Amino acid sequence: MSKAAVFTMKLEPELRADFMAEAASEDRPASQVMRELMRGYIEQRRQAREYDEYLQRKVEAGRASMRAGQGRSNDEVEAAFAARRKQAAG
Repeated sequence: MSKAAVFTMKLEPELRADFMAEAASEDRPASQVMRELMRGYIEQRRQAREYDEYLQRKVEAGRASMRAGQGRSNDEVEAAFAARRKQAAG
């Protein structure tokens, strides 16, 4: 993979020194560690986005079922679970 881009960022001197020391303690170049951190961040954001899309689809499916008359009201759900709790306790 060609590394043709340069990334410049401003850091507090103490943060930079601590980061450089930690990377050096593992005998790893700071640029390699930063690439790994960036890849991890990108993957984390991708997963969060996919989960948000999944959740939105589930919510919309639930709303559609309610509009189609296939759902139960909150009172019905509460009553059903109250009966289950009573049965489990007794």
